[in-house]
Amino acid sequence: MKLKICVGSSCHLHGSYAVIEELNKVLEKYGVQELVEMQASFCMGQCQHSVNISADEIFLHKLNKENIERVFLEEVYPKIR
Repeated sequence: MKLKICVGSSCHLHGSYAVIEELNKVLEKYGVQELVEMQASFCMGQCQHSVNISADEIFLHKLNKENIERVFLEEVYPKIR
């Protein structure tokens, strides 16, 4: 699965790099690093919902380091297992 994490201005200001760091920890925790390709992406046009990730073209919104594990387990993990 390809995850594109927005690092555009709004998402950057709302903590996209903290989300990336936490997401790396989550991928390692669940042993799925090889199944997920992460890419930084500039503006996705969803600035009002920062921080944004697209997961195989499905948008995940309002992400932060506190909720990324829960969102990953609900939205991404079932699709890659």
